[in-house]
Amino acid sequence: MRRSARDTEYSARRISRRTMIVAGAQAGVLGVLALRMRQMQVEEADRFRLLAEENRIAIRLLPPARGMIYDRHGTILAANEQNYRVVVVREDAGDVAAVLARLKELIGLSDDDVERALREVGRRSPFVPIAVAERLNWEDVAKVASNAPALPGVFPEVGLSRHYPLGPDFAHVVGYVGPVSEADLARLEDPDPLLQIPRFQIGKVGVEARMEDVLRGSAGSRRIEVNAVGRVIRELDRQEGQPGADVQLTIDARLQNYVQVRLGEESAAAVVMDVTSGDLLAIASSPGFDPNLFVRGISVADYRALTENDHRPLATKTVQGAYPPGSTFKMVTALAALEAGLVTPDETVRCPGHLDVSGNRFHCWRGGGHGSVNLARSLVESCDVYYYEIAQRAGIDRIHAMAGLLGLGQRYDMPLSAISEGLNPSREWKRARRGQEWRIGDTINAAIGQGYVLSTPLQLAVMTARLATGRAVEPRIVRAVNGIERTPPVVPSLGLDERFLREIRRAMYSVCQTERGTAWSSRIDAAEVRMAGKTGTSQVRNITAAERARGVVSNDQLPWNRRDHALFVAFAPHDAPRIAVSLVVEHGGGGSTAAAPIARDIVLQALFEGTPPVSAYPSSQRRRIESQQRDLAPRLLPPPGPGASRA
Repeated sequence: MRRSARDTEYSARRISRRTMIVAGAQAGVLGVLALRMRQMQVEEADRFRLLAEENRIAIRLLPPARGMIYDRHGTILAANEQNYRVVVVREDAGDVAAVLARLKELIGLSDDDVERALREVGRRSPFVPIAVAERLNWEDVAKVASNAPALPGVFPEVGLSRHYPLGPDFAHVVGYVGPVSEADLARLEDPDPLLQIPRFQIGKVGVEARMEDVLRGSAGSRRIEVNAVGRVIRELDRQEGQPGADVQLTIDARLQNYVQVRLGEESAAAVVMDVTSGDLLAIASSPGFDPNLFVRGISVADYRALTENDHRPLATKTVQGAYPPGSTFKMVTALAALEAGLVTPDETVRCPGHLDVSGNRFHCWRGGGHGSVNLARSLVESCDVYYYEIAQRAGIDRIHAMAGLLGLGQRYDMPLSAISEGLNPSREWKRARRGQEWRIGDTINAAIGQGYVLSTPLQLAVMTARLATGRAVEPRIVRAVNGIERTPPVVPSLGLDERFLREIRRAMYSVCQTERGTAWSSRIDAAEVRMAGKTGTSQVRNITAAERARGVVSNDQLPWNRRDHALFVAFAPHDAPRIAVSLVVEHGGGGSTAAAPIARDIVLQALFEGTPPVSAYPSSQRRRIESQQRDLAPRLLPPPGPGASRA
């Protein structure tokens, strides 16, 4: 049926309207798209350019060079060495286990290396590089680089690792670094981003740990271009970090080395201190250990050998070990009584070999007694009964105060680990810690450095330096940071009567230089460097009345760990003191036989700044000393060459 002209015209008008609507909508959409394209390409071009750059440019942190550690003369104690390593980035690697399996075949990784890397990958963010192997040789690095297409997410790097050239000599002082652990991160409220760098090393003990903020430095960064699969194309730019500050210690490396060698395998500790400045010239604990083992990752077998050794090589005995000071404490008791006017230097006390107090018998080390003794003889022959008597007059309050004045019972603020404050007991301490009142027997035991009294070798060196100078000398171990020297503080007077100090010094000189002195066999013949000292022996076991009745068992008949500790303190030269020395030999037996000979050798080595002439020793001992020096020589550091720094 044919449509009318009217219907045809109506249909045409309807189609035209629809066409215009559709065309208008299309035009509107195109207009919106055009405006959006203009906005993106012109107005927001910078933002999208940045987004595009971030997709192909990665920014990685660069660890700074750790500050070096030197001795007082510029000898390197802690250095940095190049370390070739391989890292893996999880988000770039994909199947990490498969990639590590291929890498294992290429450079010979151990199963432990692979397992450790997989554990670390699981703990870290996917973009954080994880160290798989370190200290690789150049051939292994070249293999990794040439096989890059088969090892996605694996990158060879060159970093720095810590090295301790003098090994055990400074293990207890400088300490060591190790990789950041989860425990390290947990201790920090706002950890430095540097600590996320794979195998980043921080100080664990000693100066390395206590001066971490100074030694670490600040991170740098580098911008690298990567392709679609994360492979590094090129480095765009690099901004180096700020290296850590160098630290110079007061320690003399050659003297420290000698002390360690001279102590040998004894379980012992020695401190050498400059009495004028407080500088620690040597502070050695024996036996030592190689700190480089911890930097590289110590094996289970090596670590077990250290922890199961009954001589405790990991302990810093100089500041951590607290020992009964024995007779080296007698100068404290004497000064307490002298300053209070309760005894005079010439007053005598009769020693029958014991003293009965409140129904208890306190014995002198010499069973038959010393007869009538005054201050000088009591120190020279180390009579115990003399100090039992004057301690009752002085009382624990005065003894406690004098011990504190001479530096005992104090925790010195130095960058060393686990510094002990020892124990300078008082009435208040016993009441608070033991819930008991102080008794007269406690005072008598304290008078000879037994009972509750505990001191570290460092504290004994401070005490000796203060006796030698009459001044409040404080120990210090950091000499300079970044070349800026730290000036020793002005040392005030102790306020003690110089007459009494002279009496103490004169008696300590006689301990070493008179035949009745307990250190006579360790005397020095060279008049210009003679020392003044005091021996000490501290019990580590109780001697029963039954044992005394049948005869006290000698130290050499006892198991090692039940023998007495041997101690010796000294300053030298006696008439113009320059150094103070303290020495503790754990379970060494007697101070006169085990500690004094070693201390005498250390004193001479320090004063002569090297091997002393045998003429400094008594003539009867010179052949033995020559043999000893020959035996020690191969293990000693050589003297500085021409032009070497001797600051």
